Amino acid sequence: MSSAPQIAIIGGGYAGMAAAVTLAERSLPVTVYEAGSVPGGRARRVEIDGVTLDNGLHILIGAYHETLRLIAQVHGTSEGDKALLRMPLDWHMLGKLHLKAPAWPAPLHLLAALLRAQGPSWGERFAAIRMMQSLRRANFRLTQDTTVDALLAAHHQGPVLTGHLWRPLCVSALNTPPEIASAQVFLNVLRDGLNASRADSELIISRVDLSALFPEPAAHYVRARGGTMQPQCRVNAIERSSNGFSITHSGGQAEFTHVICALPPHQVGAFTQNLLPSLSKVMDAFDYQPITSVWLQFEGRVTLPSPMLGLTGGVAQWVFDREAICQQPGLLGVVISASGEYRELPQDTLATRVQDELTQHFGPLPALKWRRVITDKRATFSAVPGLQRPPQKTALSNFWLAGDYTASDYPATIECAVRSGITCAQGILAAMVDMAAL
Repeated sequence: MSSAPQIAIIGGGYAGMAAAVTLAERSLPVTVYEAGSVPGGRARRVEIDGVTLDNGLHILIGAYHETLRLIAQVHGTSEGDKALLRMPLDWHMLGKLHLKAPAWPAPLHLLAALLRAQGPSWGERFAAIRMMQSLRRANFRLTQDTTVDALLAAHHQGPVLTGHLWRPLCVSALNTPPEIASAQVFLNVLRDGLNASRADSELIISRVDLSALFPEPAAHYVRARGGTMQPQCRVNAIERSSNGFSITHSGGQAEFTHVICALPPHQVGAFTQNLLPSLSKVMDAFDYQPITSVWLQFEGRVTLPSPMLGLTGGVAQWVFDREAICQQPGLLGVVISASGEYRELPQDTLATRVQDELTQHFGPLPALKWRRVITDKRATFSAVPGLQRPPQKTALSNFWLAGDYTASDYPATIECAVRSGITCAQGILAAMVDMAAL
């Protein structure tokens, strides 16, 4: 076996590129195979009528420390900051609830936000404060996992905060309906997003497309340190070989000592069936949830009260003012997370319904230039109680798994994907150190 490791990363999404950057930082050249023409995986750039969009609408929060660190690393700190719109915690469900945190230390900022919230009764506010205090005393750990709905009922949460804060927050963070979502995973999000520092609760929206935010500058970073990017190169098979692994791809075949598989979870089981048959059984237990983005480009300018607003009473859940975020006049993005009756609607019918709902909320809108519906039917796994998630290190020596579905406290988020990639890279680096010490 060659003394220099030959590392392949299959998948150029956030998990794969996080692994690639971590290894490249230590001067370990990697080869990244990406089937698409644009890196980013399930968080990537698309273009419609000359307008740059994303295949799905995603936000970050201040608690995404590893994602924000890597963005700064591959951009340079100042350029990374310019790519992000940071907003103090401001939860605005139009006409129903407005909760805004002052610039106070945590957890006082959340206490003040709940006390000042517009919409809920005083009884509801105090019930929410009591719940957060109780969870804090328990270190946000449950002795037995349950559903988010059951958790909220046990803490006597009222209808306004349940319907317009806790349940929408669950759907946004876990992409899983609260009636089946894991309460423990939800509490992990509350712990890091609302109970840590005030900066951790910030809402962060990318001012650039999601490929330009991290995967593309990460690719430049990797190339500058001797790595190789292979776009539009699909890996068809992996087999064991005398040197480690033989990868067959659309451009030929190559040998590697290490492999990081950063494919989406619904592809992993079949892809690794011959190498890791036990993994296929674990992945068979996963169910998946969709995310739909509805993009509406109007002829004239549309100005919303806030860059991001929650909507109620229809299928549209959140609307983003793209002019306020990234200087794209007349463009609105609407996101619909998790399963629901909207899934049965044809795309044109759904787009019309969303447009009608926006008119009901904001009044007459300019003439529509174009619209596009993008649905990822398996955007994330269902974060249900008791779900077994595979570790990054597999039973097969030098074969690793990177992705938002791997073992973690977090649901299927960009931060979870990034952390998994870093874990894989650090595991390879640690094993090299151990080998050198022998």
